[in-house]
Amino acid sequence: MRWKLQILIPAFLLISLGCLSQYKFSGNVNPDIWEGDVYLSVVEDYRKISGIYPEQILAQTSPDSTGYFEFNGNNLPQSNRIYRIHIDNCEPDEQLANHFLGHCENSEEVLFIANNSDELELPFSFDQEMFCKVVSNNEKANTLLKIDSIKNDMKFAFGTYRSEANRKINSKKWFKTLQNYGELLNEPLAELYIFNFLSDPRSELHAYYLKDLSSNSYYDDLNSRLESNYPGTSYAQQFSANLRSDKVLIGSDESGPLPWWIYLLGIISFLSLVFNFYFFGKIKNLKRGNSSNRDSLSKQEQKVLDLILQDKTNKEIAQEMFVSLSTVKTHINNLYKKLNVSSRDEVKSSYSN
Repeated sequence: MRWKLQILIPAFLLISLGCLSQYKFSGNVNPDIWEGDVYLSVVEDYRKISGIYPEQILAQTSPDSTGYFEFNGNNLPQSNRIYRIHIDNCEPDEQLANHFLGHCENSEEVLFIANNSDELELPFSFDQEMFCKVVSNNEKANTLLKIDSIKNDMKFAFGTYRSEANRKINSKKWFKTLQNYGELLNEPLAELYIFNFLSDPRSELHAYYLKDLSSNSYYDDLNSRLESNYPGTSYAQQFSANLRSDKVLIGSDESGPLPWWIYLLGIISFLSLVFNFYFFGKIKNLKRGNSSNRDSLSKQEQKVLDLILQDKTNKEIAQEMFVSLSTVKTHINNLYKKLNVSSRDEVKSSYSN
């Protein structure tokens, strides 16, 4: 009887600790620049891995007077998932329109891998930039930031090569660099993050990805790793479906016809795309009709508008005009109202000419 108690008591303690496990994600924002709430989201759809999507949001909190914020609880999955913390300065009545397609100019975000037992901190970097560093007890937490660093190196390399020959050389080099680095991380979610970037149909690397898919067993291996590490999750299911679709695209599918729901999904996606083009075309024409509002801007607002059309950031505008960032933000909010727009994209679309 005594030996049974010696076994049962430690087992009971381990189960109790598991039930009490909870996460804590904290960080800092600059309250002089970012006045809005901070949001925690879970990314289950890796094609929406970056951006702002209301359906992904799990929690919302307000930073204190110093900019400190914190999320905690015990309602997250026990296994790793991809999470996003973001903040934006959009007014409540502007958020639905500004975030309709997941893109928001006036926001900052950080992506990381975590689970329900993790403690994670987002401190300011050495130059007081936020969301540039992840400190966590989960060694996989900062892998996405490391990948972003390699992607930035790749963008710089592409910027220094202008010829078609050098573009092809760089495509092959950086494609393999990212793919090999993903395997070394030993985390399928990090590889999925890389795959999403390399296989993006809008990317110059997409053609190289399709060519690589026809001869490289890496993708089938990644599919197996996802199913083994994250069985039944949307990550594994979506990747498997996308892989089959892409194999059909290159004519190398060996698994038979696609299920009916994939064709239905394609039809719905096409109709949605047509609707979006029509809807935003109407909005674009409406905004262009208000171009006369530009005359109502003050001289300072006119200057800010010209700098926005030159793709200047808020920080660059402040430096050029010798004013504070908060003053720039005030000018931008005023000109948005006078021009009847809600984002930089609408400003550029309506007033670039």
